[in-house]
Amino acid sequence: MQFRDPVLETSGNIIGFYEREFYVFSNFSSFQVEWRGKLWQTSEHAYQAAHFFDTAPELSIEIFNCHSAHEAYKIAKANADKAPSNWEEIKVGIMEDIVKCKLEQNPYIMKKLLQTGDMQIVEDSPYDDCWGWGANKDGRNELGKIWMKLREEMKNKNLNTSN
Repeated sequence: MQFRDPVLETSGNIIGFYEREFYVFSNFSSFQVEWRGKLWQTSEHAYQAAHFFDTAPELSIEIFNCHSAHEAYKIAKANADKAPSNWEEIKVGIMEDIVKCKLEQNPYIMKKLLQTGDMQIVEDSPYDDCWGWGANKDGRNELGKIWMKLREEMKNKNLNTSN
């Protein structure tokens, strides 16, 4: 019996975090994050709600109250037309801010991030070629890039505090 989706990377040459050991890096993982004055169930809740803070605040509240990250995602996708017109330009910065809070607030995630060493981190989703690498493994991997950037910042901070 096969437990893993055969399209996912399993070579061991990269750190993949699409629902396995490094799943803590996923926005769907069950780690709360305090961000912008609220305690969000997941970073996915926070990110999806951020689409609507200024344009449809009632949707932000609905997403905050969602029972799952997937439900938050579905509501945001169904209402994508209500996101700000500059969403594509600001979304990576918003995601980085949320992920940084998630990292700083969860020591286990920091431990897992340090375990990645200098390896490439990829959200190896076969579906998302913006935040992950997509079906052809040639997507933007913006979430993986954020995690690698934060890892470098953390390493540099640790070097500077130990000197």
